[in-house]
Amino acid sequence: MKTALERFYPLIPAGGVGSRLWPLSRANAPKFLLDLTDNGSSLLRQTYDRLIDLASGSVMVVTGEAHANAVTQQISELRGSDLVLEPSPRDSAAAIGLACAILHRRDPEAIIGSFAADHVIDPVDEFQKVVREAVETAATGKIVTIGITPTEPSTAFGYIKAGESLGIEAAPSALAVESFVEKPDARTAADYVASGDFTWNAGMFVAPAELMLQHLQAKEPKLYEGIMKIADSWDTPNRDDVMHSIWPTLPKTAIDYAVAEPAAAAGDVAMVPGSFTWDDVGDFDAVARLDQEKSGKTVTILGEKANVMLEDSSGIVVANSNRQISVIGMDGVVVVDTEDALLVTTRENAQLVKNTVSSLKELDLTELL
Repeated sequence: MKTALERFYPLIPAGGVGSRLWPLSRANAPKFLLDLTDNGSSLLRQTYDRLIDLASGSVMVVTGEAHANAVTQQISELRGSDLVLEPSPRDSAAAIGLACAILHRRDPEAIIGSFAADHVIDPVDEFQKVVREAVETAATGKIVTIGITPTEPSTAFGYIKAGESLGIEAAPSALAVESFVEKPDARTAADYVASGDFTWNAGMFVAPAELMLQHLQAKEPKLYEGIMKIADSWDTPNRDDVMHSIWPTLPKTAIDYAVAEPAAAAGDVAMVPGSFTWDDVGDFDAVARLDQEKSGKTVTILGEKANVMLEDSSGIVVANSNRQISVIGMDGVVVVDTEDALLVTTRENAQLVKNTVSSLKELDLTELL
Protein backbone atom coordinates (compact mmCIF):
# COMPACT_ATOMS: atom_id res chain seq x y z
CA MET A 1 0.00 0.00 0.00
CA LYS A 2 1.31 3.42 -0.95
CA THR A 3 2.07 6.03 1.68
CA ALA A 4 0.40 9.43 1.38
CA LEU A 5 3.58 11.03 0.00
CA GLU A 6 3.96 8.25 -2.56
CA ARG A 7 0.55 9.29 -3.88
CA PHE A 8 1.48 13.00 -4.09
CA TYR A 9 1.63 14.78 -7.46
CA PRO A 10 2.26 18.55 -7.37
CA LEU A 11 0.98 20.79 -10.14
CA ILE A 12 1.86 24.39 -10.95
CA PRO A 13 -0.75 26.64 -12.61
CA ALA A 14 1.34 29.23 -14.45
CA GLY A 15 -0.94 31.92 -15.78
CA GLY A 16 -1.71 35.62 -15.52
CA VAL A 17 0.34 38.55 -16.74
CA GLY A 18 0.85 40.52 -13.52
CA SER A 19 -0.52 43.86 -14.71
CA ARG A 20 0.81 45.75 -11.68
CA LEU A 21 4.33 44.82 -12.79
CA TRP A 22 4.05 46.46 -16.22
CA PRO A 23 6.15 47.25 -18.24
CA LEU A 24 8.47 44.51 -16.94
CA SER A 25 5.76 41.84 -17.01
CA ARG A 26 4.11 41.45 -20.42
CA ALA A 27 1.88 38.95 -22.19
CA ASN A 28 4.95 37.31 -23.78
CA ALA A 29 7.05 37.58 -20.61
CA PRO A 30 4.65 37.18 -17.66
CA LYS A 31 5.58 37.54 -14.01
CA PHE A 32 6.19 33.86 -13.36
CA LEU A 33 8.94 33.73 -16.02
CA LEU A 34 10.86 36.64 -14.48
CA ASP A 35 13.61 36.69 -11.86
CA LEU A 36 12.05 39.19 -9.46
CA THR A 37 14.17 38.16 -6.49
CA ASP A 38 17.50 38.69 -8.27
CA ASN A 39 18.83 35.23 -7.41
CA GLY A 40 19.25 33.88 -10.93
CA SER A 41 16.01 31.86 -11.09
CA SER A 42 12.54 32.77 -12.29
CA LEU A 43 9.59 32.50 -9.91
CA LEU A 44 8.45 29.43 -11.87
CA ARG A 45 11.80 27.69 -11.50
CA GLN A 46 11.87 28.47 -7.77
CA THR A 47 8.38 26.96 -7.40
CA TYR A 48 9.42 23.81 -9.24
CA ASP A 49 12.55 23.44 -7.11
CA ARG A 50 10.49 23.70 -3.90
CA LEU A 51 8.18 20.90 -5.03
CA ILE A 52 10.28 18.35 -6.89
CA ASP A 53 11.72 16.77 -3.72
CA LEU A 54 8.18 16.15 -2.45
CA ALA A 55 6.84 14.67 -5.67
CA SER A 56 6.20 10.97 -6.11
CA GLY A 57 7.37 11.31 -9.69
CA SER A 58 7.36 14.53 -11.67
CA VAL A 59 5.70 17.92 -11.33
CA MET A 60 2.96 18.99 -13.75
CA VAL A 61 2.83 22.54 -15.16
CA VAL A 62 -0.32 24.11 -16.65
CA THR A 63 0.28 27.18 -18.79
CA GLY A 64 -0.68 28.90 -22.04
CA GLU A 65 0.50 27.61 -25.41
CA ALA A 66 2.46 30.83 -25.96
CA HIS A 67 4.72 30.02 -23.00
CA ALA A 68 5.58 26.44 -23.94
CA ASN A 69 9.13 27.14 -25.10
CA ALA A 70 9.99 29.44 -22.20
CA VAL A 71 8.65 26.96 -19.63
CA THR A 72 10.56 24.01 -21.09
CA GLN A 73 13.74 26.08 -21.30
CA GLN A 74 13.45 26.99 -17.63
CA ILE A 75 12.47 23.45 -16.56
CA SER A 76 14.38 21.19 -18.92
CA GLU A 77 13.46 18.14 -16.78
CA LEU A 78 9.75 18.57 -17.51
CA ARG A 79 8.24 15.69 -19.50
CA GLY A 80 6.03 16.58 -22.45
CA SER A 81 3.14 14.61 -20.97
CA ASP A 82 3.38 16.73 -17.78
CA LEU A 83 3.11 20.05 -19.62
CA VAL A 84 -0.54 21.02 -20.05
CA LEU A 85 -0.86 23.79 -22.63
CA GLU A 86 -4.07 25.82 -22.61
CA PRO A 87 -5.14 26.94 -26.12
CA SER A 88 -6.87 29.91 -24.45
CA PRO A 89 -7.54 31.12 -20.89
CA ARG A 90 -10.55 29.33 -19.33
CA ASP A 91 -9.91 30.28 -15.67
CA SER A 92 -8.55 28.17 -12.84
CA ALA A 93 -11.28 25.52 -12.56
CA ALA A 94 -10.60 24.28 -16.09
CA ALA A 95 -6.81 24.44 -15.70
CA ILE A 96 -6.58 22.74 -12.31
CA GLY A 97 -9.51 20.44 -13.02
CA LEU A 98 -7.88 19.06 -16.17
CA ALA A 99 -4.60 18.44 -14.36
CA CYS A 100 -6.54 16.59 -11.63
CA ALA A 101 -8.33 14.49 -14.22
CA ILE A 102 -5.11 13.52 -16.01
CA LEU A 103 -3.39 12.57 -12.77
CA HIS A 104 -6.46 10.64 -11.57
CA ARG A 105 -6.50 8.66 -14.82
CA ARG A 106 -2.86 7.73 -14.26
CA ASP A 107 -3.27 6.98 -10.55
CA PRO A 108 -6.79 6.68 -9.07
CA GLU A 109 -5.26 7.20 -5.59
CA ALA A 110 -3.49 10.40 -6.59
CA ILE A 111 -3.26 13.26 -4.13
CA ILE A 112 -2.67 16.51 -6.01
CA GLY A 113 -1.19 19.75 -4.76
CA SER A 114 -1.75 23.07 -6.55
CA PHE A 115 0.85 25.80 -6.06
CA ALA A 116 0.90 29.02 -8.11
CA ALA A 117 4.01 29.70 -10.17
CA ASP A 118 4.56 33.28 -9.03
CA HIS A 119 4.90 33.16 -5.25
CA VAL A 120 8.00 33.81 -3.14
CA ILE A 121 8.36 31.49 -0.12
CA ASP A 122 11.03 31.17 2.55
CA PRO A 123 12.39 29.05 4.15
CA VAL A 124 11.88 26.12 1.81
CA ASP A 125 12.26 23.44 4.48
CA GLU A 126 9.43 24.95 6.55
CA PHE A 127 7.23 25.10 3.44
CA GLN A 128 7.96 21.44 2.69
CA LYS A 129 7.14 20.45 6.28
CA VAL A 130 3.74 22.15 5.97
CA VAL A 131 3.05 20.50 2.60
CA ARG A 132 3.83 17.07 4.08
CA GLU A 133 1.25 17.70 6.80
CA ALA A 134 -1.23 18.82 4.15
CA VAL A 135 -0.64 15.60 2.17
CA GLU A 136 -1.21 13.47 5.28
CA THR A 137 -4.41 15.40 6.00
CA ALA A 138 -5.62 15.03 2.41
CA ALA A 139 -5.12 11.28 2.70
CA THR A 140 -7.91 11.25 5.32
CA GLY A 141 -10.34 12.53 2.68
CA LYS A 142 -10.01 16.30 2.89
CA ILE A 143 -9.31 19.19 0.55
CA VAL A 144 -6.57 20.98 2.46
CA THR A 145 -5.74 24.65 2.12
CA ILE A 146 -2.51 26.17 3.39
CA GLY A 147 -3.25 29.25 5.47
CA ILE A 148 -0.59 31.94 5.79
CA THR A 149 -0.17 33.64 9.16
CA PRO A 150 -0.98 37.32 8.47
CA THR A 151 1.77 39.87 9.01
CA GLU A 152 -0.64 42.78 8.55
CA PRO A 153 -4.38 43.40 8.07
CA SER A 154 -4.13 43.18 4.29
CA THR A 155 -7.15 43.89 2.09
CA ALA A 156 -5.45 42.24 -0.89
CA PHE A 157 -6.13 38.64 0.12
CA GLY A 158 -9.06 36.44 1.02
CA TYR A 159 -9.08 34.91 4.49
CA ILE A 160 -9.72 31.48 6.01
CA LYS A 161 -11.45 31.08 9.37
CA ALA A 162 -10.05 28.05 11.17
CA GLY A 163 -11.93 25.73 13.50
CA GLU A 164 -10.98 22.88 15.81
CA SER A 165 -8.00 20.55 15.53
CA LEU A 166 -8.68 17.45 13.44
CA GLY A 167 -6.53 15.28 15.69
CA ILE A 168 -4.50 13.72 12.88
CA GLU A 169 -1.36 12.13 14.32
CA ALA A 170 0.76 12.64 11.19
CA ALA A 171 -0.54 16.21 10.79
CA PRO A 172 -0.84 17.75 14.26
CA SER A 173 -1.33 21.28 12.89
CA ALA A 174 -4.36 20.37 10.74
CA LEU A 175 -7.54 22.28 11.57
CA ALA A 176 -11.11 22.20 10.38
CA VAL A 177 -12.21 25.14 8.20
CA GLU A 178 -15.28 27.08 9.25
CA SER A 179 -15.44 29.41 6.26
CA PHE A 180 -13.69 31.24 3.45
CA VAL A 181 -14.17 35.00 3.30
CA GLU A 182 -13.57 37.35 0.39
CA LYS A 183 -11.10 40.25 0.44
CA PRO A 184 -12.28 42.45 3.35
CA ASP A 185 -12.22 46.19 3.92
CA ALA A 186 -9.47 47.62 6.16
CA ARG A 187 -11.49 47.59 9.39
CA THR A 188 -12.69 44.01 8.87
CA ALA A 189 -9.18 42.88 8.01
CA ALA A 190 -7.88 44.42 11.22
CA ASP A 191 -10.58 42.56 13.20
CA TYR A 192 -9.65 39.29 11.49
CA VAL A 193 -5.97 39.63 12.34
CA ALA A 194 -6.66 40.73 15.92
CA SER A 195 -8.88 37.71 16.53
CA GLY A 196 -6.14 35.22 15.71
CA ASP A 197 -8.74 32.95 14.06
CA PHE A 198 -7.99 33.88 10.46
CA THR A 199 -5.18 33.20 8.01
CA TRP A 200 -4.56 34.52 4.51
CA ASN A 201 -5.84 32.35 1.69
CA ALA A 202 -2.81 31.98 -0.59
CA GLY A 203 -4.61 29.72 -3.07
CA MET A 204 -2.44 26.69 -2.26
CA PHE A 205 -4.25 23.43 -1.66
CA VAL A 206 -3.67 19.67 -1.48
CA ALA A 207 -6.44 17.12 -2.08
CA PRO A 208 -7.34 13.65 -3.34
CA ALA A 209 -7.87 14.07 -7.07
CA GLU A 210 -11.02 11.94 -6.84
CA LEU A 211 -12.58 14.23 -4.22
CA MET A 212 -11.77 17.33 -6.29
CA LEU A 213 -13.44 15.76 -9.32
CA GLN A 214 -16.51 14.71 -7.32
CA HIS A 215 -17.14 18.30 -6.24
CA LEU A 216 -16.45 19.60 -9.73
CA GLN A 217 -18.94 17.13 -11.22
CA ALA A 218 -21.62 18.20 -8.75
CA LYS A 219 -21.10 21.96 -9.18
CA GLU A 220 -19.97 22.21 -12.83
CA PRO A 221 -21.12 19.08 -14.71
CA LYS A 222 -20.42 20.48 -18.19
CA LEU A 223 -16.88 21.44 -17.21
CA TYR A 224 -16.36 18.04 -15.58
CA GLU A 225 -17.57 16.18 -18.67
CA GLY A 226 -15.26 18.15 -20.94
CA ILE A 227 -12.09 17.78 -18.90
CA MET A 228 -12.69 14.04 -18.45
CA LYS A 229 -12.90 13.60 -22.23
CA ILE A 230 -9.61 15.47 -22.62
CA ALA A 231 -8.03 13.42 -19.83
CA ASP A 232 -9.13 10.18 -21.50
CA SER A 233 -7.19 11.18 -24.62
CA TRP A 234 -4.20 12.74 -22.85
CA ASP A 235 -1.70 9.90 -23.10
CA THR A 236 -2.81 8.98 -26.62
CA PRO A 237 -2.00 10.32 -30.12
CA ASN A 238 -5.42 12.08 -30.16
CA ARG A 239 -4.56 14.45 -27.33
CA ASP A 240 -4.10 17.66 -29.37
CA ASP A 241 -7.20 17.14 -31.52
CA VAL A 242 -9.43 16.47 -28.53
CA MET A 243 -7.92 19.33 -26.54
CA HIS A 244 -8.49 21.91 -29.26
CA SER A 245 -12.00 20.62 -29.93
CA ILE A 246 -13.28 20.60 -26.34
CA TRP A 247 -11.24 23.25 -24.51
CA PRO A 248 -12.98 26.30 -26.08
CA THR A 249 -16.38 24.93 -24.97
CA LEU A 250 -15.49 24.69 -21.27
CA PRO A 251 -17.23 27.11 -18.90
CA LYS A 252 -15.05 29.80 -17.34
CA THR A 253 -15.06 29.74 -13.55
CA ALA A 254 -12.63 29.87 -10.65
CA ILE A 255 -11.62 26.80 -8.67
CA ASP A 256 -12.75 28.52 -5.46
CA TYR A 257 -16.34 28.76 -6.68
CA ALA A 258 -16.40 25.41 -8.46
CA VAL A 259 -14.77 23.29 -5.75
CA ALA A 260 -13.43 24.99 -2.60
CA GLU A 261 -16.57 26.79 -1.43
CA PRO A 262 -19.03 23.91 -2.00
CA ALA A 263 -16.50 21.52 -0.43
CA ALA A 264 -16.24 23.76 2.64
CA ALA A 265 -20.04 23.81 2.94
CA ALA A 266 -19.98 19.99 2.86
CA GLY A 267 -17.35 19.81 5.62
CA ASP A 268 -14.69 18.46 3.28
CA VAL A 269 -12.11 21.22 3.76
CA ALA A 270 -9.24 21.43 6.26
CA MET A 271 -6.41 23.89 6.78
CA VAL A 272 -2.76 23.57 7.74
CA PRO A 273 -1.23 26.87 8.87
CA GLY A 274 2.03 27.93 7.27
CA SER A 275 4.54 29.87 9.35
CA PHE A 276 6.89 30.45 6.40
CA THR A 277 7.05 33.87 4.79
CA TRP A 278 4.93 34.17 1.66
CA ASP A 279 4.41 36.89 -0.90
CA ASP A 280 2.59 36.90 -4.22
CA VAL A 281 4.88 39.72 -5.47
CA GLY A 282 1.89 41.68 -6.69
CA ASP A 283 3.59 45.00 -7.50
CA PHE A 284 6.92 46.83 -7.49
CA ASP A 285 6.52 47.82 -3.86
CA ALA A 286 6.49 44.11 -2.99
CA VAL A 287 9.56 43.46 -5.15
CA ALA A 288 11.44 46.26 -3.35
CA ARG A 289 10.28 45.14 0.09
CA LEU A 290 11.33 41.52 -0.42
CA ASP A 291 14.77 42.53 -1.65
CA GLN A 292 15.37 45.16 1.02
CA GLU A 293 14.29 42.86 3.87
CA LYS A 294 16.94 40.43 2.64
CA SER A 295 19.72 42.88 1.79
CA GLY A 296 19.15 45.66 4.31
CA LYS A 297 19.61 48.23 1.54
CA THR A 298 17.23 51.09 0.77
CA VAL A 299 17.47 50.71 -3.00
CA THR A 300 16.69 47.71 -5.19
CA ILE A 301 18.29 47.56 -8.63
CA LEU A 302 17.29 44.88 -11.12
CA GLY A 303 18.64 44.41 -14.64
CA GLU A 304 21.66 46.29 -15.93
CA LYS A 305 23.03 47.60 -12.64
CA ALA A 306 25.94 49.38 -14.32
CA ASN A 307 23.43 51.65 -16.08
CA VAL A 308 21.99 53.02 -12.83
CA MET A 309 23.31 56.02 -10.89
CA LEU A 310 21.65 56.96 -7.58
CA GLU A 311 22.14 59.92 -5.28
CA ASP A 312 20.21 60.47 -2.03
CA SER A 313 17.38 58.24 -3.24
CA SER A 314 15.49 55.11 -2.18
CA GLY A 315 13.10 52.74 -3.90
CA ILE A 316 13.46 50.41 -6.86
CA VAL A 317 15.01 50.83 -10.32
CA VAL A 318 14.66 48.25 -13.08
CA ALA A 319 17.09 48.83 -15.96
CA ASN A 320 16.09 46.67 -18.92
CA SER A 321 17.35 48.90 -21.73
CA ASN A 322 20.69 50.32 -22.78
CA ARG A 323 19.89 53.78 -21.42
CA GLN A 324 21.74 55.31 -18.51
CA ILE A 325 19.41 56.06 -15.58
CA SER A 326 20.13 58.70 -12.95
CA VAL A 327 17.88 59.24 -9.92
CA ILE A 328 18.61 62.14 -7.58
CA GLY A 329 16.95 63.11 -4.31
CA MET A 330 13.85 60.90 -4.54
CA ASP A 331 12.48 58.66 -1.77
CA GLY A 332 10.35 55.60 -2.47
CA VAL A 333 10.71 55.97 -6.22
CA VAL A 334 9.83 53.31 -8.80
CA VAL A 335 11.59 53.54 -12.18
CA VAL A 336 11.15 50.74 -14.70
CA ASP A 337 12.90 51.30 -18.02
CA THR A 338 12.41 48.87 -20.90
CA GLU A 339 13.18 49.19 -24.62
CA ASP A 340 9.69 50.44 -25.54
CA ALA A 341 8.16 51.77 -22.31
CA LEU A 342 9.11 53.73 -19.20
CA LEU A 343 7.28 53.69 -15.87
CA VAL A 344 7.88 56.28 -13.15
CA THR A 345 5.83 56.19 -9.95
CA THR A 346 6.26 55.72 -6.20
CA ARG A 347 6.17 52.62 -4.06
CA GLU A 348 3.08 54.05 -2.37
CA ASN A 349 1.23 54.16 -5.70
CA ALA A 350 2.58 50.89 -7.12
CA GLN A 351 -0.88 49.26 -7.13
CA LEU A 352 -2.12 51.92 -9.55
CA VAL A 353 0.12 50.62 -12.35
CA LYS A 354 -2.82 48.41 -13.34
CA ASN A 355 -4.66 51.62 -14.38
CA THR A 356 -1.99 52.28 -17.00
CA VAL A 357 -2.49 48.78 -18.37
CA SER A 358 -6.25 49.40 -18.58
CA SER A 359 -5.62 52.68 -20.43
CA LEU A 360 -3.29 50.99 -22.91
CA LYS A 361 -6.02 48.43 -23.63
CA GLU A 362 -8.58 51.18 -24.19
CA LEU A 363 -6.18 52.94 -26.58
CA ASP A 364 -5.61 49.62 -28.39
CA LEU A 365 -1.86 49.84 -27.76
CA THR A 366 -1.69 46.08 -27.44
CA GLU A 367 1.90 45.94 -28.71
CA LEU A 368 2.90 47.44 -25.35
CA LEU A 369 1.11 44.76 -23.36
